[in-house]
Amino acid sequence: MSIHLVIIDALNLIRRVHAVQPDPTDIDRTIQTTSRTLHRILNEANPTHIIAVFDHHEQDRGWRAELLPEYKQNRKPMPEPLFNGLEKIQDAWWQLGIDSLLSEGDEADDLVATLAVKVASHNKTVTIISTDKGYCQILSPTLQIRDYFQHRWLDAPFIEQEFGVKPEQLADYWGLTGISSSQVPGVPGIGPKAAKEILNQFQDIESAYASETLAAKYRKKLDEHIEMARKCKQVAALKTDIELGFNLQDIRFEGSSTQS
Repeated sequence: MSIHLVIIDALNLIRRVHAVQPDPTDIDRTIQTTSRTLHRILNEANPTHIIAVFDHHEQDRGWRAELLPEYKQNRKPMPEPLFNGLEKIQDAWWQLGIDSLLSEGDEADDLVATLAVKVASHNKTVTIISTDKGYCQILSPTLQIRDYFQHRWLDAPFIEQEFGVKPEQLADYWGLTGISSSQVPGVPGIGPKAAKEILNQFQDIESAYASETLAAKYRKKLDEHIEMARKCKQVAALKTDIELGFNLQDIRFEGSSTQS
């Protein structure tokens, strides 16, 4: 039997649905809407295995903040009604046959990436449901990312059009440009156009830094800020070696428990 694992970036989906609800305190409405969304995803993807991955709810920002103290320093806390309703949402998803994985210390992104890469490396099909372009750095022939809300695939042609680099260069790209939404600074004076130019000439930051052919206008910036570039790249890169504690059989999709 061919395997198709679908991984739901849970808070990515829930936050977007909740943000457009007319009454943000009405969690039942959010549950109904996310459940309808998941039904459509299930019908479109036809998974053999599925899991929803949730971020830990503490304010601890994990290993990335230890490396880069300003990382996500100004992120807004989750709306209280949503925070209080998460368990109820997870129960509703369980009724649909979707189990939940909660991160403890690691960010959900790293758990998703670890599971996705592990399964895809065995030539099994994996679909990540998320609008987060950060996952595109782990794209492979059997690993795809679906932006459900824009009804599009975040694939290599999309990355080429959006950033002008290859998926495997994205961590280097963000190491140079930074990520403003997460307070990752990057290299001062290097924006998207410059990062694209550098990475079209060199495979990664280290190759550019080591080369005598790097343009003088970039040489000075990298000489002054190479350690920050390295640090920002590390923060932007996804971990794929987390101990998961379960196997694929544990998340087989059996369908809704409410079905006869």
